[in-house]
Amino acid sequence: MNPEGYNQLIDELLDGVIADVDFVRLEAEMHLNPAVREAYYERLELATLLEIDAETYQQVAAKEHKVVDFKVLPKGTNIMWGAAAAIAIGVILGGVGWLLEPSKDQIVADKVESVARGFAVVGETVDAIWNDGIQLQRGDLVPAGELNLAAGTVQLDLFSGVTVVIEGEAEFEILSPMEMSVDLGKVQARVPEPAEGFKIYTAGGELVDLGTEFAIDVTREHAQISVINGEVEWYSPIEPMATLVGGESVRHTIGQGSARSAFNPKSLALLGDRVQELANQRISKEDRWLVHGEELARDSRVLAYFPMNQSGHWQRILQDKSLGAHDGAIVAAQRTPSRWGNDFNALDFGSTGSRVRVNIPGEYGAITFYCWVRINSLDRWYNSLFLTDGHEIHDPHWQIMNDGRLFFSVKAQEAERKQDKKDKHIAFSPVVWTPEMAGQWIQLAAVYNTDDWTITHYVNGEPVSIDRIEDESLRSPVVSIGAASIGNWSIPSRDDPEFAVRNLNGSIDEFAIFSEALAASEIKELYETGRP
Repeated sequence: MNPEGYNQLIDELLDGVIADVDFVRLEAEMHLNPAVREAYYERLELATLLEIDAETYQQVAAKEHKVVDFKVLPKGTNIMWGAAAAIAIGVILGGVGWLLEPSKDQIVADKVESVARGFAVVGETVDAIWNDGIQLQRGDLVPAGELNLAAGTVQLDLFSGVTVVIEGEAEFEILSPMEMSVDLGKVQARVPEPAEGFKIYTAGGELVDLGTEFAIDVTREHAQISVINGEVEWYSPIEPMATLVGGESVRHTIGQGSARSAFNPKSLALLGDRVQELANQRISKEDRWLVHGEELARDSRVLAYFPMNQSGHWQRILQDKSLGAHDGAIVAAQRTPSRWGNDFNALDFGSTGSRVRVNIPGEYGAITFYCWVRINSLDRWYNSLFLTDGHEIHDPHWQIMNDGRLFFSVKAQEAERKQDKKDKHIAFSPVVWTPEMAGQWIQLAAVYNTDDWTITHYVNGEPVSIDRIEDESLRSPVVSIGAASIGNWSIPSRDDPEFAVRNLNGSIDEFAIFSEALAASEIKELYETGRP
């Protein structure tokens, strides 16, 4: 079958007018010919990614993860779209081979359980500087392997219930929920009863906790162990085991042995006090961010600014703090703790139908979207950050795909599938979110720049992708918003009760729109000022 022939059959399939005999022919070609499968993918991508509307999306979503037997499908528009949807799921959602068991004539959408890696999460962090390019924030999973904290202080919460506070400079590794090694640095730990037996390995020996609170200061030459309360055991390969109880301290010199040393209670605050001290420092950073937010609200480039830390959590109005004062209406979204840990200072969009309705008038030669977001899971095909109602020419759409890629576009023209005419350039980022990041606060930004026709995605102040719009027909010279939704997609004029499920399964606690393309340095400054 030549390209003209199979392209015609593909279009007939997508339009729902394909004859039974042609459907069987196309199915056979898809089994055998990779070129046909690629052509099908490209045409279906136009139909689903570029022209998809709420009704079509709902039909596709209803068929996710189901088995479709092509040989028993009767002719008809809805059924033919069902076949197309099943193939779309196999191609676009991933994880599916093309008819892995051809004798069954089926496509099966496998669902692989998500996995994450790590034994601890970051509880607090103050002025932490990590070597090797690592950036760990409050709520992050602690990665496996050796870690080097060049400066600052971090609190780690191990899955066993152990809490440790580490001061830089420090070199350490979390080996399991019940073990860590320390080559350098000061570590203070509180071990609850369920985690008795927690161990710390050093070059000079092994510390075994028996339910206690203790501190260990490790240098290249020695380890100083001090027990604040409870009991620990110290094992050294060159001497008998030593037991220490609250108020006792021992200093071990590598290669020489251990000696009891003076216990200085003034230098060892209770861990609870240390954790509170870290929290207080975070509050000081929040105060600085609040001052910066007031300056941001007065910036004439800001079209809308929703810090969301607003009093009266029962109210359903979200105040726009910008000079334009385009207040939003909260629909279904619920108040939740912010990235600073304060109750009711963010909005959770997890329940179906959640959104903030806004109306931003005017046309702009460039635009920047910016927010702080905490994603629980990406369990929809599209996960909305900001979507205009419907999708008219010059409208921007900003969302996250179910595979963790960011999506941004500005519609430039009407699409015509049969002429392979696209309506917009879609800028996809690399994968920026994975399941182990669930519950972490991250900063996201998207910049549409008409000076050089680029779309830039940012994560935590750093650019992760830059797309140039090469096709001049896909360059929209202006951006217009009008009626839109934060955290969902709306078509209020529709009288059909069915709608696409695109609400963000997560929370947002700061959202801003700028009428200019912010420079990379400005995005970085927003991140540094706003990170907890």
